Amino acid sequence: QVQLVESGGGSVQAGGSLTLSCAASAYIYGIPYMAWFRQAPGREREGVAAIYTGRGSGGTYYADSVKGRFTISQELAKNTVYLQMNSLKPEDTAMYYCAAATSLVSSWFQQADYNSWGQGTQVTVSS
Repeated sequence: QVQLVESGGGSVQAGGSLTLSCAASAYIYGIPYMAWFRQAPGREREGVAAIYTGRGSGGTYYADSVKGRFTISQELAKNTVYLQMNSLKPEDTAMYYCAAATSLVSSWFQQADYNSWGQGTQVTVSS
């Protein structure tokens, strides 16, 4: 398994921006998929953004709710994946988790296929 450590969460006003970081304990060049999920109180965990990091290719996928506002990216030299979040809304408030899949996934946000998870970082957006 890969150890993942998230950082960058915090409290912002609606319309603001935050950048989350996920540092991996292994070379992400060799990890096929990494993703960000989130879970709001009383709601199920949902996929937000994913990136195909295998061989550094960088293909991405986003939930409809964040398209055009969030950007997932990778920095191979630092074994880190980022989630740039712009135009934040109160409904983006959640605990955000980084996840890694060390083999192929059946779909971008199939949580059962992601076998390493971070502890989460809280994002709170006030209106």
